[in-house]
Amino acid sequence: MSKKYRSDALAAIHETMEALHDVGAITKQTMRGFDHACLTPVRPLAPHEIKAIREREHVSQTVFANYLNVTPSLVSKWERGEKQPSGASLKLLSLVEQRGLSAVA
Repeated sequence: MSKKYRSDALAAIHETMEALHDVGAITKQTMRGFDHACLTPVRPLAPHEIKAIREREHVSQTVFANYLNVTPSLVSKWERGEKQPSGASLKLLSLVEQRGLSAVA
């Protein structure tokens, strides 16, 4: 999957920094700073958006949970707004939103 950048200029800067990191010229900690500054952040998803993604894919909460490697109870809580997905779960949900369940199958 290709990386998404905030702009073309930041893409060029980030790719240069990746090359410097690969040859050991900059540290992993410095590279994380460039990741944060250059890469497009994953936007939070509202409960109705999560439900719409699942319904668009025509799967139950249980099947959706299996694809995302979470519990059906957690998917239910996301859809009711009791919990908010974050980290890897949010990234997977964003990927499914953009490319469908086949992207994580």
